[in-house]
Formats: sequence, C-alpha cells, structure tokens
Amino acid sequence: MSTTNDKRRIGSPEARQPLAITVDGQPVQAFAGETVATVLLALGQRTFRHTGKGSPRGLFCGMGVCFDCLVTVDGVENVRACMTPVAEGMVIATGGRAGTGGADHG
Repeated sequence: MSTTNDKRRIGSPEARQPLAITVDGQPVQAFAGETVATVLLALGQRTFRHTGKGSPRGLFCGMGVCFDCLVTVDGVENVRACMTPVAEGMVIATGGRAGTGGADHG
C-alpha cells in the first residue's frame, strides 16, 4: 500500500486511523476523518473529472456548492469529493465526464 506526504495530512500520525482505499485502480492509504478530496489532493491530483466539453475540474469551493469535484465512489457517479468522508475499502474513480444536472458550465 502506498503512502503519501504526511505533511499534507490532517492530525497527528499517532491519532489517525489508517484506511485502505483504491483510487483509480491503485491501492492508497487514507485516514479516518479525511474527505475524498483531501486524499486526492494529498496524492497530488488536481483534476478530479472533466466536463462534457473536456474542461478539467477539481476542488474549487471545498464546501459542496459548486459541484466541480464530482467523482465516482463505489460505482455511484457524481459524488462530491469535498463532502464525502473516506471509508475502509472505498473505491474512487476520477477523470470521468461527470454530469452535474445542468450546473456544468465548462
């Protein structure tokens, strides 16, 4: 299982519960209390999806208002990465052309 730069993670290493998740087919260590967006940013990933026109999108507002951070989680499309806490065994897919119910301006 790969680890990421701990300087980018929340909390002290001793207080964090490690979780095994999968991001784009790769095993990744995440920590309880982190959101999907936190994990993706810690991995250095800035683009989470592309609009229907091909424009890259990632974390923008960070509070669930803009819908730019949509990813697929455990087969469910259009999940807001900034609002979704990671869980043991979670499977995350990025890079898709996520729909936004009319909110896609790119």
